[in-house]
Amino acid sequence: MNAVAKTIEHEPQTTALAAITPMEMLDRAITSGASVETLEKLMSLQERWEKNQARKAFDDAMAAAKAEIPVISKNRTVDFTSSKGRTHYRHEDLAEVARTVNPILSKHGLSYRFKTQSAPNEPIVVTCIVSHRLGYFEENTLTAGRDDSGNKNHIQQIGSTLTYLQRMTLKAALGLAAAEDDDGHKSEAGTATISEDQRSKVLAKIETAEADIVKFCEYMGVEAVADILVADLPRAFAVLDKKIEKKGQANG
Repeated sequence: MNAVAKTIEHEPQTTALAAITPMEMLDRAITSGASVETLEKLMSLQERWEKNQARKAFDDAMAAAKAEIPVISKNRTVDFTSSKGRTHYRHEDLAEVARTVNPILSKHGLSYRFKTQSAPNEPIVVTCIVSHRLGYFEENTLTAGRDDSGNKNHIQQIGSTLTYLQRMTLKAALGLAAAEDDDGHKSEAGTATISEDQRSKVLAKIETAEADIVKFCEYMGVEAVADILVADLPRAFAVLDKKIEKKGQANG
């Protein structure tokens, strides 16, 4: 009997104590008749614990999803000329972004939705909310005015801006590189290409100067005259005017 007791006494403990969650502590407190104050503290602790676990699950799911999301194909081309100049770029539309990311997000327990706000005569506000199935979520908000490019009516201007902001807030919320997107209103100063009228004027000067159009485009760093930036138009005119002047002096 003593030998058995001695063996048990010296037997090493190999079973590690399991971590006790706040809920288990709450259950034990209720069973042991703990005070209301103690139970309230344990309930508050349980709420904080659940939120922390949900946030960790969200972070893990986002990291896993981002690792699987491929480069999204640019499936749309925008090309029009307005009073601001020529606008030309390629981008992926919202449907293409959704088609690419939705299966991956769903696989990792993630989903997204949009909140919009469009008061009369006010900028349009779009918020993208990315949520995890455990309840944690994060928001990303962008604001922009109505898209008056092209020949859109009032409703189309709102719809265009909403779609644009939904696409951009979703990309931002998922951490997709904005640099891969080559839209972003190319009509802004410094990035707009010349209008059709300006292109005609350049071509007329090229003809008058009897300049080599291929060499001229190489000098301007473009593939075609239509690709010249508005910001570079003065330089283009200057070099052509100089050639025209030299031509006139030679003929005189």
